[in-house]
Amino acid sequence: MIGKLTGTLLEKNPPEVLLDCHGVGYEVNVPMSTFYNLPAVGERVSLLTQFIVREDAQLLYGFATAQERQAFRELIKISGVGPRTALSILSGMGVADLAQAITLQEAGRLVKVPGIGKKTAERLLLELKGKLGADIGAVRGAANSDAQADILQALLALGYNDKEAAAALKALPAEVGVSEGIKMALKALAK
Repeated sequence: MIGKLTGTLLEKNPPEVLLDCHGVGYEVNVPMSTFYNLPAVGERVSLLTQFIVREDAQLLYGFATAQERQAFRELIKISGVGPRTALSILSGMGVADLAQAITLQEAGRLVKVPGIGKKTAERLLLELKGKLGADIGAVRGAANSDAQADILQALLALGYNDKEAAAALKALPAEVGVSEGIKMALKALAK
């Protein structure tokens, strides 16, 4: 129903923002990834939205990108995952990280998000397999080959976070072997 709002940002109280659109103030819940990229209060902002009607409330959720909104829509289709949980997932990890975790079937990365237990993570992996990656497009930080997937797993197992591991993986040559790739990635991360 309400697909996009453009107006002046009046308030920022995570995860909610107040957006003035021609004299009407809209309270919009946003994931932290969108929140951190918002301009200063008083500036113009444009958000893609998802309008959700419940028995006791009518809620607006806002997103900076179409990929975030699409991921949110896919998440809320899953039994046991409501809008707040979906927002928490998108706040805890970016869309590319979520798509990568689903592509590589890594429940451990999803469990790190507050409010996501082992069973919910496994349900997310099962129900989003093939959907999220296909709908959102190529995973930016995803491994292009089996060797890169193994290198990524090794870096995560060594305690590096998702962003560090993905950055190291991007710096590697495309056809590098697993052992050589791990050595090169560790050297890059040590700097």
